Order: sequence, then C-alpha cells, then structure tokens
Amino acid sequence: MASMFSRRIAAWLSFFIGLLLMFLGSAFLLGSLAGTSKFSVLLAFLVVIAGILLAMFAIKMNKSSIYLFFAAFFLMAGFFLFLSALNVIPRDIFYKTWPLISVFSGLALVPAGWRRYGTFRSRFMAPALVFVILGCALLAFSFDIVGFSFKQFILNWWPLLIAFAGLLLVLISLGARNSAGDQDR
Repeated sequence: MASMFSRRIAAWLSFFIGLLLMFLGSAFLLGSLAGTSKFSVLLAFLVVIAGILLAMFAIKMNKSSIYLFFAAFFLMAGFFLFLSALNVIPRDIFYKTWPLISVFSGLALVPAGWRRYGTFRSRFMAPALVFVILGCALLAFSFDIVGFSFKQFILNWWPLLIAFAGLLLVLISLGARNSAGDQDR
C-alpha cells in the first residue's frame, strides 16, 4: 500500500516538474529570441506558476473559490507580464496599463463565483462588472482617450458615482432576495 502511494506521488511530482521545465524552457527560448531580459521572463514565469499552483489548490479543495480567484488573477497578470517581456506590449506604454489590475480582478471574480455557486450570482457578478468598468474607465484616462482629466471628471460627475453605488446596492439586494427565495423552496 505504501509503495503504491509513493509511486503515485513520484508520478505526480515528475509530471509537475516536467511541466515546469517545459514551460520554463519555452519561456526562456521565446525570451532569448525576442532579446528580452531573463529577469522579466522569469518574473512572468513565476507569476504564471503561482496561478497554476493556486488553480490546482482550487481544484483539489472543494468549493474553495478564493484560490480560483487568485489563480485567475495571477494567470492573467503573468501572461500580461510575459507579453510585456516579449515586447508585444511596448515598454513605453507599460506604465499606463496599471488599471488592468482592476480589470483582472473583475474578470477573476467570474470563475470564483461560478466555482462557489455553480451558476452566475449577482453577489459575484455585480462587483466583477464594477471592477471591469472601473478599470476600463481608468484605462481611458490613462491613455488620454477622453478629452479631460480624471480630476475634472470627478469634480463634474461625482453624483454619477453615487448613483452607480446605489445601483450596485440594489443589484446585490435583488440577488440576495432571489437566493433567499430559492433556499425557502
């Protein structure tokens, strides 16, 4: 029994190490072809590996949506860093893309909510939508797509932010009522 258990662990470990080596070799090969620094490729690789490990924890642990949230976030951030390391995303605009953190957070809430409830619930979808919209709006200001500054937007349109906060609370309230009604049946 113990030898079968140790064989399974050895097989799983060799499979995992093999995948790591394949991915790391491919990352460094692409990095060397693009003439990038090894540190930026290694950083992107480590972030992707953290996402893969968290995804494995999310799959192994039943209903652990927090691991899936961080797994999705780290995978998106790692691939973004990898594209930046390969100069697919030019370095001169890299510093302007900081609002993608909000977009990645919103997109990572979607599989986390699905994993937890098995369906789309407003408890996860409403904040996910808010994070994505906020990130896209901040990207528009970061890339100077709009003709006015973020400060000017806040000074003129602050009541709209209050209205959006109210809309978010109404959506969460309706979702809580619907889920409470489903549990009563």
